[in-house]
Amino acid sequence: MSNFTTLELGFDGAVARIWLNRPELRNAFDDVVIRELSDAFSQASAAPEVRAIVLGANGPAFCAGANLNWMRRAAEFTHEQNLADAGGLAQMLRTIHDSPKPVIARVQGDVYAGGMGLVAACDVAVSVDTAWYCLSEVKIGLIPATISPYVLRAMGTRAAQRWFLTAERFGAAEAHRIGFVHEVVAADALDAKVAEIVKAFTSASPAAVRACKQLIADVAGREIDDALIEKTVQGIADIRASEEGREGVQAFLQKRKPSWIVG
Repeated sequence: MSNFTTLELGFDGAVARIWLNRPELRNAFDDVVIRELSDAFSQASAAPEVRAIVLGANGPAFCAGANLNWMRRAAEFTHEQNLADAGGLAQMLRTIHDSPKPVIARVQGDVYAGGMGLVAACDVAVSVDTAWYCLSEVKIGLIPATISPYVLRAMGTRAAQRWFLTAERFGAAEAHRIGFVHEVVAADALDAKVAEIVKAFTSASPAAVRACKQLIADVAGREIDDALIEKTVQGIADIRASEEGREGVQAFLQKRKPSWIVG
């Protein structure tokens, strides 16, 4: 297991927890944070006992986007260096998004710029009601390009036209209204709500959860045509014939817990 300097990775039974841990910098990221997030999610995703991953942060802010010192260095980069730098961020976000395990963002504070990409790359997001959100890039002459595939899917095109172009802050209630986060709770209820969703994930068939993540990726935005129908028919046939599919149906019919539920 890696020795991380900018985050914490812990395992508790079926749950992996990855915590950004530079509160003095508002958990802003740089190339080191990006590399460590990629490594941590790769480890958690590969661990056979892990059935859910929680991404959180220490301190008052969830993630303030890019670290200022990193931005100063990047200002001197060549075009080729900028391509490599942006590629690292893109790969990290994809590692989170493509994890076969469900990922929950536990948002305890403000989320700015690239931090929006972290939240959007997760499957589920739970926010405190006091958090502020902002896609601030255009204020400094940049665009939220690398995070856009995830943020657009999370908030939709129409909302993005407002928040990408104006760089205005918006609150947790608005983030919930546009679908960017799934739940908004008081700070003292955050961990209980996250635990509730974790329990739902870990009560479900691990194979079915993995297959559902892939199903969403395969079906979302596609035209309903013969190829898509064939793919979905194949999907349900495969899962019905699988070991967990058979076990789940038998457990339901026999009114007992399926074998993947521990305790």
